[in-house]
Amino acid sequence: MSDVVECQNPAFNDDDATTAFSLACPELQRQFRRPHAFMEMIKTSYRPVYRPRSVVFEGVLHIQQRPALQLMLMTQTGTLVRALYIMHQQSDCSWRIAGCQLLPVNIEDRHRR
Repeated sequence: MSDVVECQNPAFNDDDATTAFSLACPELQRQFRRPHAFMEMIKTSYRPVYRPRSVVFEGVLHIQQRPALQLMLMTQTGTLVRALYIMHQQSDCSWRIAGCQLLPVNIEDRHRR
């Protein structure tokens, strides 16, 4: 399941819209229709995902009974952002990305624990 996200990251880095789009679930593909429209949405609304400086896999959660991969991203400017990739298993048992939620990371809160 994590290999899907691991394949999408280099696709974003290489501006390979076709590969990045192919890893999205069919519902997202129907919504955006074209790989380049999907890529433009990522560039504008999910900038930390588009070209992170670094990525650390943190684990798997379940959100609304679906698995979600939790990753820590460092943006090009050094800001930390947590990404939750909602995954959807297809009828052929493969996994696709059904969505992504970006959450800010408050460093001060992490040090108080």
